[in-house]
Amino acid sequence: MKTFLIIVPDGGMLFEAAGIADILMHANLHLPVGVDQPRYRISIATTQPHQVIHGQSGLNLLADLKLAELDPRAAWDTIMITGRGDSVEEGNMVVDFVRLAAPQARRVVSICGASLLLAEAGLLDGRRATSHWRLLETLQTRYPRVQVESGPLYIQDGPIWTSGGVSSGFDLTLALVEEDFGFSVARDIAQDMVMYLRRPGGQMQFSRFHLQPASDTGPISQLQSWIGGHLADDLSVERLAAEVAMSPRNFTRVFTRETGVSPARYVAEARLAAARQRLEQSTETLERIAMATGFGSSINLRRSFERQLHLTPGEYRQRFHCRKMA
Repeated sequence: MKTFLIIVPDGGMLFEAAGIADILMHANLHLPVGVDQPRYRISIATTQPHQVIHGQSGLNLLADLKLAELDPRAAWDTIMITGRGDSVEEGNMVVDFVRLAAPQARRVVSICGASLLLAEAGLLDGRRATSHWRLLETLQTRYPRVQVESGPLYIQDGPIWTSGGVSSGFDLTLALVEEDFGFSVARDIAQDMVMYLRRPGGQMQFSRFHLQPASDTGPISQLQSWIGGHLADDLSVERLAAEVAMSPRNFTRVFTRETGVSPARYVAEARLAAARQRLEQSTETLERIAMATGFGSSINLRRSFERQLHLTPGEYRQRFHCRKMA
């Protein structure tokens, strides 16, 4: 029997744990009858002193076990954590447990922000890992020994698996099933549940760079507003510096200090954000969008999308275009 412990902290999205459990149980159903293969035995554990897990939606999940009552040195095939929890104390409980339990487990898995707990436990030191795209910078800053990657939906590095946000845990779980029982079983589950076995693209297509406003309301803040209305213009450092009457060298230093990024990076992200918005909310041609947002041509627009988001502008529009146009 493949014992599978799913630790579900309070305050998260319960469909993660429920969906993952459904995928694993579906795997049990797809294994050939009479074949001597260990099936999954799933247990859901709560970090609370009671067995009710409270979700952020207001719905509740009844756990099988209480984490505080489990022996961390017991042998589990797989230990999975589905989130960080609502409190530091709750997170610390999980960290303490997984630090002791990991050596006995065949693999340890995190979903979304739970990667921060694995990092705190020291399990990600020197390893490749990912998390929800909003937490990648936090993960890298707090835990510099982790090799953080921003693109993949999930990453396996030895016995440690980490995934991006929310539903990427389903992609990871199908990968676990494929590792345990082979391609055919994982494929059949994906088809039955109308899921991708290998979803195209990655987290990069969903993430949005946060165009940080300047730290005060001076010339740099005003320039940021001006940039948004002049994306098709020459936005070189020299042109921007002239707009605020600074030397290029001093302008670059001041802009970077007040916004956290270089002028070139800011302009590139502003143009990409504008192009994404037009693809989502308009029926304009790619050439027109490229000209309006400063890419110059649809070829340059395509190159930027493939480099930054790992998909073409057409594919992006197909996935994220507004269903109804005003």
